[in-house]
Amino acid sequence: MAPITEVEGRRLALSNLEKVLYPATGFTKAEVLHYYATIAEVLLPHLRDRPLSFLRYPDGPDGQVFFVKNVPPGTPEWVTTAEVPRSEGPARMVLVQDLASLMWAANLVTEFHTPQWLIGDPGEADRLVFDLDPGPPATVVDCCRVALWLRERLAADGVEAYAKTSGSKGLHLLAAVRGSSSERTSEYAKGLAVEAERAMPRLVLHRMTRSLRPGKVFVDWSQNAARKTTAAPYTLRAREVPMVSAPVSWEEVAECRTGGRLEFRASDVVGRVERYGDLLAPLLDVGRAAELP
Repeated sequence: MAPITEVEGRRLALSNLEKVLYPATGFTKAEVLHYYATIAEVLLPHLRDRPLSFLRYPDGPDGQVFFVKNVPPGTPEWVTTAEVPRSEGPARMVLVQDLASLMWAANLVTEFHTPQWLIGDPGEADRLVFDLDPGPPATVVDCCRVALWLRERLAADGVEAYAKTSGSKGLHLLAAVRGSSSERTSEYAKGLAVEAERAMPRLVLHRMTRSLRPGKVFVDWSQNAARKTTAAPYTLRAREVPMVSAPVSWEEVAECRTGGRLEFRASDVVGRVERYGDLLAPLLDVGRAAELP
């Protein structure tokens, strides 16, 4: 029988705690839950009021991996849910608003993916995102070069960008925006991706065409669409080892450009938060959100 734990007055059954989810390192489900409990203070503000898509991997990354967008069967009645507009008709999705809900969701063994808008106003984007994905032999070093170019270009439009690792092999750039629809934000992001390709034609690609991607950094602007989601800050990823989509400073990005690496596991991220706090905290300050030109 699964042990019952009380979290903020909610009773949770946490199952299979000794199960190894990351065989390469022996990282168990108990360690997954401990990571999320430890990191909750900085993670929850980036999840709150955003309908979540779960990329579940209950048997580890080598087992079945699948997306869940609708409210999963067996969801406790105290977990917040909301109706979300979709082109094919409204759906009901989970909002992780508090620690108890986070631990319930973490017990499902999942990556957390969020849209670039809040449930209170699905028609308005509050985030701009670029996913920089290197096509081998390009690496994260090349992503850092592109990220620095995009940072300067965004700054020229009065948009302040922040960076995090994807938790895989690339980088994500994020900015807080206001007064713009998802369609307008996507249009703006695509324009900058095209500019980046023109400025660095041997390095950057703005189209998804896989045959063109070897040796280049694909600047994926499409995740700004209202229906799309991006891996949330601090989420664990379904990879060989417990990698995290971890916030990084621009100093680290600049250093990486000259040949470094940007990879962080769960244990690294806990220590980084203790030292630096939430490097993405400015994204949560509504007063710093930019209007797109």
